[in-house]
Amino acid sequence: MIVQTSPSIQPLTIEWKALPEDYILPDDPVENILQPYLAAALTDALDTAGLITPEKLIASNFGLVAMVNQKTIVKAPDWLYVPQVNPVTGVVRRSYTPNLEGSAVAVVMEFLSETDTGEYSSRPTYPYGKLYYYEQILNIPTYVTFDSSTSFLEVRQLSADLPESRYIVQTANAEGRYWIPELKLWLGSWHGERLGMVAHWLRWWDEAGNLLLWSSEIAEQERQRAEQERQRAEQERQRAEQESQRAEQERQRAEQLAAKLRELGIEPDL
Repeated sequence: MIVQTSPSIQPLTIEWKALPEDYILPDDPVENILQPYLAAALTDALDTAGLITPEKLIASNFGLVAMVNQKTIVKAPDWLYVPQVNPVTGVVRRSYTPNLEGSAVAVVMEFLSETDTGEYSSRPTYPYGKLYYYEQILNIPTYVTFDSSTSFLEVRQLSADLPESRYIVQTANAEGRYWIPELKLWLGSWHGERLGMVAHWLRWWDEAGNLLLWSSEIAEQERQRAEQERQRAEQERQRAEQESQRAEQERQRAEQLAAKLRELGIEPDL
C-alpha cells in the first residue's frame, strides 16, 4: 500500500536585499479601470489633510521585495503605507525592501477582482500567496481587502496574542468603519461620485469621526464659499446703490421744496 503524504513545508530563510537593477518587474494591466482611482482617492485625502510627509512612502501597485530561500519575491499591492523610509537621491524608487530601505510596511490593501482570488491565497511555497506573503513573510500589521462592486470591506490585523503571526478579521464599528492604528484613522466604504464615476469608494475619517475630504471636495467648498462671498458682495452693492438712489431722491425732493418756498417768497433754511 502506498501512502501519500503532503510534502513538508521548507523553513523560511528571509533576507532583506535590494532588488537587482536588472530585475524585470511585472507590468500586469490593472484588473478594472476603477482600481487606480480607488488608490489615488485614498492618497489624495491623506494629502489634503496634511498627513503625507517626506519620510513616508505611500504608493499603489508598487513592488514589495524580500528574498525567501534564495529566491527574490515581489508582490505589488494595490495600495501600501510605510511610515518611515530612507531618502533616495538621484534615482526614482522602483521598489521597496522593508528593513533595508526603511521601516516595515504598516498597511497594504488589495482591491478584489471578479476572476481572481489571489488576494486570499495562503500558498506557503514559492511563489507564495499574497495573504501568506503579507502575513508570514513581511508581517504587515494591517491587510485590507475591498470589493468596489459590492462595497465589501474586510480588515485583517496581526494578532499579538497568538504564538505565531496570524491575521484576525476585525469587526467594524456601528458606522461600518474600521480603526487603522498605523494611521490613527477610521477606514470605511462610501458611495458617491468622484471624477464623474459613481461607485463605492474607500474613505478615511479622523478619530472624531470627521470625513477627510478629497482635494476636489475642498475645491468645491472653496468655490461655493467664493460664490457666496460674490453674492454677498453683490447684495451689498445693490443695497449701497439703493441707498444712493434714496439719498438722491431725498435731495431732489428737498430742492423741489426749496424752489416752491422761494416762489412763495420764503427763503428756505437749508
